[in-house]
Amino acid sequence: MLTRRLGSSGPEISVIGFGAWEAGKGAEWGAAPPDDQILRAMGAAFDAGMDWIDTAEVYGNGTSERLVAQAVAGRRDDLAIATKVAPAPEGSGFRPEQVRAACEASLERLGTDRIDLYQLHWPDATGVPVEETWGAMAELQDAGLVRAIGVSNFDRTLIERCEAVRHVDSLQQEFSMLQLRDRELIRWCGEHGTGVVTYGPLAFGLLTGAIGLETTFAEGDFRGPGGEVDELFGTGNRERSLAVVDAMRPIAARSGTTLAQLALAWNVAQPGVTSAIAGSRNPRHASANADAAGLVLDDATLTELDGLLALGPG
Repeated sequence: MLTRRLGSSGPEISVIGFGAWEAGKGAEWGAAPPDDQILRAMGAAFDAGMDWIDTAEVYGNGTSERLVAQAVAGRRDDLAIATKVAPAPEGSGFRPEQVRAACEASLERLGTDRIDLYQLHWPDATGVPVEETWGAMAELQDAGLVRAIGVSNFDRTLIERCEAVRHVDSLQQEFSMLQLRDRELIRWCGEHGTGVVTYGPLAFGLLTGAIGLETTFAEGDFRGPGGEVDELFGTGNRERSLAVVDAMRPIAARSGTTLAQLALAWNVAQPGVTSAIAGSRNPRHASANADAAGLVLDDATLTELDGLLALGPG
């Protein structure tokens, strides 16, 4: 599988990584899948060439990290693990001593002596200065507990404040053909030596072609009415999202690929993007997502796909 260096000094990682967000969560995606099914999906992804996996302390209150530990057992040296600490009250908190304790707890759950990429999950709203938090992250890096340090869901101002303390190795940000608001930020990161790993590259299922206007979601699913992603799934927005999907179908057919693979290939072709995070509960889908790394889109196809973006919700 094609690999790229994460930023100017991070690890070399595959351009498609496995997202363990669904592991141990359940409610936000309907009924929780059995652990053995999640483990099979992770294994299929690794067997197909993905060499890194992204998780977080808040995913299932540590359940995801424990499942990742099982999935990487026996091949830890061949795989990179990324995880995250979240601000209080949802996570451990962003005070320096809390960041250190969170890292140590994640190391224990993951059953490893180092984290390849440790990230701040989202900006703190409790008043902890980001410089103090980032200083604690730098100390973890200096101590050898983590190899690279990054942020997630941060804007340029916060990234620059962190840069004044220690280089930001990576940004993890939502980005897809249907969610373009941070396209320029991602480009800017690439120009300044900060790698970018994108989450939601399949727009939470929309870009797979498996969701239509008639699709309903289980109670508690964040894609339902009034959920966190109404900008993609809400009234009017879902119609615009599906207009893009329908326009992609002939391009996918002509390219001999699936809609999901086409969307992933577009994602990793964008300026600044290092790798796209593609999670799945289905081993077959996980393997197919990995195959997207072998799809190189020519300039004409990329231009054609970009021409479709105006149809979407933005």
